[in-house]
Amino acid sequence: MKGVYVLVIHLIKDVEVNVGALGKIPFKKGLYTYVGSAQNNLELRVRRHLRREKRLFWHIDYLLNCSNAEIVEVFHKQASKSEECTIASEINRHGEAIFGFGCSDCRCRSHLFSVENGKFLTDSMRILRLEEST
Repeated sequence: MKGVYVLVIHLIKDVEVNVGALGKIPFKKGLYTYVGSAQNNLELRVRRHLRREKRLFWHIDYLLNCSNAEIVEVFHKQASKSEECTIASEINRHGEAIFGFGCSDCRCRSHLFSVENGKFLTDSMRILRLEEST
């Protein structure tokens, strides 16, 4: 299946992470959402993100490699790659963009956002027709 996904990530404390070409980025503790896509085998991509041991390739790999980062929820849907930017744009309206993160192949400000309201996420995912992974 090809599609898009949203990872909800909890950082348990403030950290500074070296994110490849983006350099060192400070992250405050709290909730973050990352919007991604997989145009081949969505399930494998999400499982890769859930693993601790992996080669650091995408920006999100660097953040998830941090011992203080934990994926607490995953939403997904079968969709084309363009839907990834539509979802990122919607989350950007309610969250604080981490500029340049995860969006090197599009014109978005970011695909990673700091968010304060967990209920907004659940409601938005339902409106955007993303399903929660179990």
